[in-house]
Amino acid sequence: MSSIKEFQHLKIPLQDLIAATNNFGDTNFIARGGFGKVYRGELVRSDGLTMVAVKRLDSALGQGAPEFWKEVMLLSRYKHENLVSLLGFCDEGGENILVYEYLANKSLDLYLSGHDLSWIQRLRICIGAAHGLQFLHHPAEGSQERVLHCDIKSANILLDQNWKPKISDFGLSKFGPANQQYSYLFSNAVGTMGYCDPLYIETGFLTKESDIYSFGVVLFEVLCGRHCVQNYEDIRRFLARFARKCYEEKKLDAIIHTSLIEEISPHCLERFSTIAYQCLQTDRSERPSIATIVKELEIALQYQVEYDFEKEKKLKQHVVIDFDSDKYWETKLPRDLEVIVKMFKIPHAIYAVKKELFAYLQKGLLYDEGNKFFWINDYGKKCVLLSARIFLNCDLTTWIFQRDLRYILYVIVCSFPPRRALSSQEKRMFIY
Repeated sequence: MSSIKEFQHLKIPLQDLIAATNNFGDTNFIARGGFGKVYRGELVRSDGLTMVAVKRLDSALGQGAPEFWKEVMLLSRYKHENLVSLLGFCDEGGENILVYEYLANKSLDLYLSGHDLSWIQRLRICIGAAHGLQFLHHPAEGSQERVLHCDIKSANILLDQNWKPKISDFGLSKFGPANQQYSYLFSNAVGTMGYCDPLYIETGFLTKESDIYSFGVVLFEVLCGRHCVQNYEDIRRFLARFARKCYEEKKLDAIIHTSLIEEISPHCLERFSTIAYQCLQTDRSERPSIATIVKELEIALQYQVEYDFEKEKKLKQHVVIDFDSDKYWETKLPRDLEVIVKMFKIPHAIYAVKKELFAYLQKGLLYDEGNKFFWINDYGKKCVLLSARIFLNCDLTTWIFQRDLRYILYVIVCSFPPRRALSSQEKRMFIY
């Protein structure tokens, strides 16, 4: 394969990968896929030690050299923030190994049914993945090829430490002409059961709309908190079919992940579920383009952001505390300090949840973006510091107070926090 020569700058010696992965040891193993096992490792590169994911081909699983070189070629040419980055490869000693950037949070499928991801995080992951797919379907201007991924699924959407999504696993991908509205390729159907376009399976005709169908399944996985195929003996077995039925019967509440129901804005849910449903249409012409999906998901996100903002605002306006419960306690500023309170716009009441916080409050804490220092003394009294500028320039050991001063309120009004904590002796001087 003469074209392989253009990728030689990406070649990594086998011995380096053996050292990086502890000889592909069990302690470095992180995942297994259709290509083979994946290992974590630290690879020495020109810019120092780099954490990498090393994918080692196991030909017994069905993929081989063609899929290996296709991934090398595709990822070395197509680069996008929502596509996984290929760092190099190895094809020596009978091995075919791909080396990628290491993504700390692994794959989306691991989080579908859990509570680690909030709804807004899930929504942003879907938007990022949609941007990656849009880049594949509509590459940079001047390119005559579009990439059909052919295996879009939650397990192939990887997440970095900041939960940014990156599409991976291009071994089954195919190239089609980019200058046509509909690009048809005829091939034996490939992909994963439950995600694969039924029309593609039936006819063997592959189009970019086949990826759209798979992405619609992922959207419903994210919403419902379950994988696309589960061990049921009825319609619930395949999520795509079950989700379509629930959407048409207006019974989505029955399948939405229980931890998400209270989080989702009604307008956001309507927009999100509608575009996901359209992706699963049997007729290819009725499926939306990836550009439309991106637009609709971003509108859904805007609805959610506005909903969360209004929800938080209402909570601040209507704080309801059960004072009969020993989980809560209340502190109030003295009435004779009302003028000072208004001057510095300090709330009339400061609420703290859970008595366990008392120990922390005795040590003191910064609040109001670091501009105020607050602590509770041993008698449960609240204490607030003076202006930090005055505090730092005064001699605390010779400070004289009027004996009839009943309360002292210390407020930080400058732009920097205290440079040191008060000593026990100094605190006793300020307690009222």
